[in-house]
Amino acid sequence: MKLKRVVITGMGALTPIGNNLESYWQGLISGKSGAAPITRFDAEKFKTRFACEIKNYDVKDHFDRKEARKLDPFTQYAMVAADEAISDADLRLEKLDKYRVGVIWGAGIGGLETFQNQIMEHASGDGTPKFNPFFIPKMIADIAPGHISIKHGFMGPNYTTVSACASSANALIDALNTIRMGYCDVVVSGGSEAAVNLSGVAGFNAMHALSTNNDSPETASRPFDATRDGFVLGEGAGALILEELDHAVARGAKIYAEVIGGGLSSDAYHLTAPHPDGLGVIRVMENCLKDSGIQPEDVDAINTHGTSTPLGDVAELKAISTVFGDHAPNININSTKSMTGHLLGAAGAIEAIASTLSIVNGIVPPTINHKVEDERIDSRLNLTLNQAQKRDVNIAMSNTFGFGGHNACVVLKKYNA
Repeated sequence: MKLKRVVITGMGALTPIGNNLESYWQGLISGKSGAAPITRFDAEKFKTRFACEIKNYDVKDHFDRKEARKLDPFTQYAMVAADEAISDADLRLEKLDKYRVGVIWGAGIGGLETFQNQIMEHASGDGTPKFNPFFIPKMIADIAPGHISIKHGFMGPNYTTVSACASSANALIDALNTIRMGYCDVVVSGGSEAAVNLSGVAGFNAMHALSTNNDSPETASRPFDATRDGFVLGEGAGALILEELDHAVARGAKIYAEVIGGGLSSDAYHLTAPHPDGLGVIRVMENCLKDSGIQPEDVDAINTHGTSTPLGDVAELKAISTVFGDHAPNININSTKSMTGHLLGAAGAIEAIASTLSIVNGIVPPTINHKVEDERIDSRLNLTLNQAQKRDVNIAMSNTFGFGGHNACVVLKKYNA
């Protein structure tokens, strides 16, 4: 069968460097760091006392008190970003076949804060089980797309993909395939996460996964730098409206870019560490190129997973050099996590948005905080260090990898009728 073409017609973002699409983009191209001391809880006794929190977010600006009580922050963030994307795309339910509009969302953890608070409340009591009736529906990872569909009346496929930090990239790939195989006209896709809380920071600290650069939080996320010491935890959401091309054209929608392919693979190596030779990463990019019907030399920009971990950054860049060969130095490689921190299950969504806006605006956001070269990294590579670079981006790739060896890769292309 001939696959249908899929385009992006709307986007929304709620991030540590901007609470909407425009402010997020301005934060990216200006090299803004979202890292600062934690305000959510008293982190004084933690090894890591900073994170990339959302700034100036007030739940009362988006939900009434009764509704807010039913929503974990990860669901709140999802709904805020999805509302912006739906508005941006000018989606009108009365003009859509509601049975052909789906919501496919990504979350690596889900309602961690709800789970944490309910268990702590129970533990501080007399042992009598007095659990909130909203405990389970606030906590489960699939509830975010459920709330989005209920609010807007979308009755197509509705579920959450859970593959750690690759979750929302997985969601985008599922959305792509759902539309190009003819099952939906429109899919609201993306991801959200809200793990900047006591248990989230404590858990990642226990794994020695987080940077402990408490003296300079704003420079702690430093992908590819020789002095990097772990990732910086972030939170937020990104939403994209994926739409079948003819459907978008028929309703006069603006088109940001085309989604031309996706790839998946597994490292099958370790719970949290990447394969040292990047074998799973090599395969996921090769799979993505094949699915997109393009050659390595067609790629102009790659937004890497680039978490600022000692092992992960080297393995990914080694894989890029292997897959792209002599063309690798011609690619603008960057890591927007240097600014946003790592949004876990939402990373793939906000990074696909960044790649899309690079195509639209002809600018590749920088990898900030780089000072010391790592001798293990190929010095020929253009890592877009410290300043945004203007470039005509026709095809961009976005990589995301998750604990458990989950790898996902998405390719976006400048739209041509």
